[in-house]
Amino acid sequence: MADPHQLFDDTSSAQSQGYGAQRVPGGLGYPAAATSPQGAFLADPVSNMAMAYGSSLAAQGKELVDKNDWEVQYQQDTPVAPRFDVNAPDLYIPAMAFITYVLVAGLALGTQDRFSPDLLGLQASSALAWLTLEVLAILLSLYLVTVNTDLSTIDLVAFLGYKYVGMIGGVLMGLLFGKIGYYLVLGWCCVSIFVFMIRTLRLKILAEAAAEGIPVRGARNQLRMYLTMAVAAAQPLLMYWLTFHLVR
Repeated sequence: MADPHQLFDDTSSAQSQGYGAQRVPGGLGYPAAATSPQGAFLADPVSNMAMAYGSSLAAQGKELVDKNDWEVQYQQDTPVAPRFDVNAPDLYIPAMAFITYVLVAGLALGTQDRFSPDLLGLQASSALAWLTLEVLAILLSLYLVTVNTDLSTIDLVAFLGYKYVGMIGGVLMGLLFGKIGYYLVLGWCCVSIFVFMIRTLRLKILAEAAAEGIPVRGARNQLRMYLTMAVAAAQPLLMYWLTFHLVR
């Protein structure tokens, strides 16, 4: 019997019986949408978008690792600008790293009550003098070994200036964690700059020898290999020499 206080008849049971085959429980009365790829995407769009984006990043990373190309790109025999090629030498990072190194050196001297404008100027001029000496020594060595390369003076300054980034990290870790932090971070940065210089100069110096048809075990090619190793090995030594007195 119907409730005398009920104004309308309950017809929900009749509708559910009439349309039960077309409805999905919990689906708000709409047909099932999981029977097609479009329906699967609509069922959980956020999760599917995340999976698609992750797959795209993984594919790009694999392509970058497989490529493993450290060579500088050229356009009409002219190197591409650094903003278009990540492998092109760029003076921005070395220049900013040199200035930051001088500031960090002043901070380290100040924390040890040894700061003075003269000492800070000596620190900056010493680092600049070593950089100039490095560039001149490499240019002279390339001339004596008769290496035909497209390395310019600006390129050498850029490559040699990357070591200041590791020097900054080593000094800062030394100020925060003492000599243990200094040696750990500086050691890792020294290994990194050594590998970087080997792989970079190998493409610039030894690749020219291969293009000229010089035998791999020839005397001239051996000199080029020694020159590459010497330049790379000098970077960790200078990194330590210019920073060890800043950490106590």
